[in-house]
Amino acid sequence: MDTPDLGIPKPLADRMSMAEQHEYLRAKLARPRTRTSRRTALTGGLVAAGVVAGNGLLIGSGTASAGQSATAPAPGTSPATRAVDGSMVAPFGRHLAFGADPRTQMRVSWQVPFAVKRPFLRVGLKPWELSRKVDAEVRALHTPSLTKKLPAVEQLYLHVALDGLRPGTTYYYGVGHDGFDPASAERLGTLGSFRTAPAAPETFVFTAFGDQGVSYDALAGDQVILGQNPAFHLHAGDICYADTTGHGKESDTYDARVWDQFLAQTESVAKSVPWMVTTGNHDMEAWYSPNGYGGQSARWSLPENGPDPANAPGIYSFVYGNVGVVALDANDVSYEIPANKGYTNGRQTDWLDRRLGKLRASAAVDFVVVFFHHCVYSTSTHASDGGMRDAWLPLFTKHQVDLVINGHNHVYERTDAVKNGAVGRPVPIGGSTDPTRDGIVYVTAGGAGKDLYGFGPGVKDSYEGNVHDHDHIVSFHWTKARQPDPDVVEWSRVRYTGFSFLAVEAVAGPGARLKVSALAQNGERVDHFEIRRGS
Repeated sequence: MDTPDLGIPKPLADRMSMAEQHEYLRAKLARPRTRTSRRTALTGGLVAAGVVAGNGLLIGSGTASAGQSATAPAPGTSPATRAVDGSMVAPFGRHLAFGADPRTQMRVSWQVPFAVKRPFLRVGLKPWELSRKVDAEVRALHTPSLTKKLPAVEQLYLHVALDGLRPGTTYYYGVGHDGFDPASAERLGTLGSFRTAPAAPETFVFTAFGDQGVSYDALAGDQVILGQNPAFHLHAGDICYADTTGHGKESDTYDARVWDQFLAQTESVAKSVPWMVTTGNHDMEAWYSPNGYGGQSARWSLPENGPDPANAPGIYSFVYGNVGVVALDANDVSYEIPANKGYTNGRQTDWLDRRLGKLRASAAVDFVVVFFHHCVYSTSTHASDGGMRDAWLPLFTKHQVDLVINGHNHVYERTDAVKNGAVGRPVPIGGSTDPTRDGIVYVTAGGAGKDLYGFGPGVKDSYEGNVHDHDHIVSFHWTKARQPDPDVVEWSRVRYTGFSFLAVEAVAGPGARLKVSALAQNGERVDHFEIRRGS
């Protein structure tokens, strides 16, 4: 990889936090046009909604840029920022996300390769009745040439917030602009659809993984996920790998064009399945904001109910059916990669305590699932991060979290039920566990598409149809001093070196349970177990 010619001595660069890197890059590379290319919407804030009559549909969208050209042409700007004939430009990279209430809120996002006039979304209850038209919010993103090999890039991301939707209802939508109307007969093939969460809990399926990137294997995994008909998908960080290094250092660079490839790759699923992401170490990009998440705020619209949604977009929660889901940013507490360590000043952990308490106190919530990037318990390449254990394990235990999903290690690994750092109950393949008694199961689901890792010398894969149990495995965890501290663990129950993902069926009503399965890229099951509370 070509190291950027930015003039920071390496010993100093290795000690720089993400905020220090951002300050340096802005001072070194900022140009007048970069200050005008990004809108205030980049912070992730959405403005007040307006009522549209009929069908109880409440629409929210941006203000300053809504209904306007995607960005104003200026001397010296790239083709992406010059308005062109809209009939020659097709939107791409559609991706959905819930608002804080999946029963009534959906966020629709997409991209255009060139500036267009008056971008909008059409939505309705039938594909031939899309009379409701909503102006889009534009978030323009400029990335300078960070190395001699990478060009400057201008990107245009469009967003619409839909509120006041009907629970348990299928909506059809199309995105367009002047010259490209998705409701016209020749454009009907571009329409997408989504379904809001039901008003009362029903049985449903969700899927999850981390560490995807752009590749044939990543694309193949998306299609197998689509076959599960999930209500939503959880992406546990390291989303596209525009930053191939992920060290959180000044020497990291990122090719912003990879995001375009990723969103195009993911569109076949994410245009109909809410794609709920959080942040990994490869998702910190220092140019855009002091914590490196300005790019994510431009590209994604996520629930804004975390401790600081404008600056920490990967921290949020939502309830779907009988499952409460909490997304966390592990970079904030990581000992292994500390570039963003402590950037929320403890607000994330305080919010987590309050949020878990509220979810556990809700009579409508049977199960609480938490997902984030770095591993609490894993024996693969990066092993376990003591930062997560120190900051969050007491809260997971206090509030009896039912399932924790991580990425970071590019394998599938699943623990027994872990209680007080040891095996609380063995959970063999096909087994069951009760978090109120046994402890918590931790799943590393990092086999989404990037190059696979493995396990230590002499440690065999062990999965359905190929069981090789080990009495113990020698591994390690990262300490606050950023040193690996040896562990001898007995909790590693299932290990699979292959591309894979989680599919979780949440059964509602009497006998409520989570039926957790791990599926390989070819759809074959490699693990399954059940979680029942009070069993």
